[in-house]
Amino acid sequence: MGKFGITEILVILVIVVLLFGGRKIPELMKGLGTGIK
Repeated sequence: MGKFGITEILVILVIVVLLFGGRKIPELMKGLGTGIK
C-alpha cells in the first residue's frame, strides 16, 4: 500500500460512497479502523 497517493485514495472513497451510500460510511470507517489495528 506504499504506492497509494492522495488521488487514488480519493477515487477509492468516491467509489465506496457510490457503492455503499453515505449511511454506511461510519460503519465502514469503524471496520477499517479495527481491521488495520
